[in-house]
Amino acid sequence: MLDVCRLKNTGTFPFLCGQKNNSLGNSNVDLPLPCLGMHQLDVTLKRGSNLAARDRGGTSDPYVKFKIGGKEVFRSKTIHKNLNPVWEEKVSLIIDNLKDPLYVKVFDYDFGLQDDFMGSAFLDLTTLELQSSRDIALKLKDPQHPDHILGTIFLSVCISPKDNVYVDSTMHIKKNWKRSSKFQSQSLRLPDLHRKSNLWRGIVSITLVEGQELKAMDANGLSDPYVKFRLGHQKYKSKTLPKTLNPQWREQFDLHLYDERGGIIDMTVWDRDAGKRDDFIGRCQVDLSTLSREQTHKLRLKLEEGEGWLILLVTLTASAAISVSDLTVSCLEDQKVREEILKRYSLMRSLSNLNDVGFLQVKIIKAEGLMAADVTGKSDPFCVLELNNDRLMTHTVYKNLNPEWNKVFTFNIKDIHSVLEVTVYDEDRDRSADFLGKVAIPLLSIQNGEQKAYVLKNKQLTGPTKGVIYLEIDVIFNAVKASLGTLIPKEQKYMEEESRLSKQLLLRNFIRMKRCIMVLINAAYYINSCFDWESPQRSLAAFLVFLLVVWNFEIYMIPLALLLLLAWNYFLIISGKDNRSQDTVMEDMLEDEEEEDDKDDKDSEKKGFMNKLYAIQEVCVSVQNVLDEVASIGERIKNTFNWTVPFLTWLTIIAFCLLTVVLYLIPLRYIVLLWGINKFTKKIRCPYAIDNNELLDFLSRVPSDVQVVQYHELKPDANQSPSKKKKNNLG
Repeated sequence: MLDVCRLKNTGTFPFLCGQKNNSLGNSNVDLPLPCLGMHQLDVTLKRGSNLAARDRGGTSDPYVKFKIGGKEVFRSKTIHKNLNPVWEEKVSLIIDNLKDPLYVKVFDYDFGLQDDFMGSAFLDLTTLELQSSRDIALKLKDPQHPDHILGTIFLSVCISPKDNVYVDSTMHIKKNWKRSSKFQSQSLRLPDLHRKSNLWRGIVSITLVEGQELKAMDANGLSDPYVKFRLGHQKYKSKTLPKTLNPQWREQFDLHLYDERGGIIDMTVWDRDAGKRDDFIGRCQVDLSTLSREQTHKLRLKLEEGEGWLILLVTLTASAAISVSDLTVSCLEDQKVREEILKRYSLMRSLSNLNDVGFLQVKIIKAEGLMAADVTGKSDPFCVLELNNDRLMTHTVYKNLNPEWNKVFTFNIKDIHSVLEVTVYDEDRDRSADFLGKVAIPLLSIQNGEQKAYVLKNKQLTGPTKGVIYLEIDVIFNAVKASLGTLIPKEQKYMEEESRLSKQLLLRNFIRMKRCIMVLINAAYYINSCFDWESPQRSLAAFLVFLLVVWNFEIYMIPLALLLLLAWNYFLIISGKDNRSQDTVMEDMLEDEEEEDDKDDKDSEKKGFMNKLYAIQEVCVSVQNVLDEVASIGERIKNTFNWTVPFLTWLTIIAFCLLTVVLYLIPLRYIVLLWGINKFTKKIRCPYAIDNNELLDFLSRVPSDVQVVQYHELKPDANQSPSKKKKNNLG
């Protein structure tokens, strides 16, 4: 049925209604014409009056839903404990069929329970005058008891045409009826992309970090806490952590943002009680309208009606508006803004706000040749950018393998040794997003202002997957702040993959540690061979060096010798004789992948071995992690001297120079005395200082051999799988 309007009956939409037409042989009848095109409905939800009480205290916690055509298009905030609530919320809706009324439903919000119905009403949109604001009072009723009034909802509405197509009154109706009806069916059908962008305006990315000092609800003085989240009609429930008052959830999830101004996230903490009703621990809220967009906020929220705190990371991101002009907001392209940023991180301000190390701007331009994740041969790709605990997202480009995002994101850098991770996902409404590819880019390896094509890698970052992503990145930082930040503990990343038992990983870590130990063993064998005079020339030279060094040895010669080692490795690099190759580690990682892909089900001994490992899984995972840590320390020491990260190697050179001078001028006993006094009085001078080891903090910034492989950029034409690439190299 086509939408019609009559001038004589309603007086609405006069220029869309038919005129007297003699072409049909009837000059005395007003002919109805179809209302073509889309309309914009602007609604202001003002207030409610004398609403129904649904709580025991004689009040309610009302909120309002708007539905059109059976679909929810708006949900208001909740006003607690009020029967005469005032909302003053505005919403703009795109209407493609004026025959569908606006369905208004009011509910009472209940924590963790089903919300109570408080009444409903209809608004006939065909009775509204075009481009005229109108105040309306809707009487709420229960369809099962239509005679009983449950209160009143006050609205202000205005409808206006949006991209309408008007029918010329001089056209012959009979001649053009089929063409008009066909055009109407096309124009009233919104594209999928338009519909999705009108439904949600952004994404709320939430990381539930931990709880602190929660209320004990069990007889053993502990609780089994979990958290329920609610934003509008969206809900999320965390996992339950047994027997703890300080749970560490480390869960990340996303909620859609339907209101431009934000919304309120309700959080309730519960204690799981098997066989009984769960106990309420406390509740808290986050008003999203108070948070700035495209920035990760760390919140510590006090629980109301209970005890304890919740620690969250909340980010408002992924604007659904698609606009290629977003790149024009690049702050570094504004000369004045760029000068202010350069001045902010100049050497003159090296000692101001030491935590503010630098500024990072990332332009997500486009991707090409992505993997098809849907059965239609397409994908719905979006990007996630992560820098430590900061997590930002782009909007989704639907049904496209070559999406263009054209978005600019900025981060404040707290650690110049951080790694920017860019991951491409395929949006899937029915389940979690599908992985399409990932790149990891150390900030110190970035070349400013250069648009580069990065080949997407697999989840382990060991080999290529399908597609490339185009990025343009700028990094501005203060070298002094960055150097000082190298000697303090790294920021803890809350969302990291949980360690899992893997025979291949366990074996690889064992081999890595074995290589480090073999370096020391080979050095001992070499020294012992000098004592055995296996090579007279070498033994004689070693004997003369021993006499010379021992006779003239001073403590400052130790860092001086290490400086000579650094200089020797630098000479090898510039002469093209660098042997810092990570080929062995790469081969091990590729072999791991091949072994995972080609499992031999016939090998009963291996199966028995794996069954035994899983029986003592926790012990094996601990051993696996210890092997990784020990091997990583050895590899990081090697990579420090191998100039893997020049910035860190230059810091090492400066430290060794200073240490040489200090040891030359100051007796060792005084240095040890100062070190001991500092350690013993540190807690007295700074009670809240974090105890740390500067040397280990420095080494934590140096990548291990595995990380060097993960951060290595692949060539854009690298389209072979890791296993094929290895076989070709062996051939």
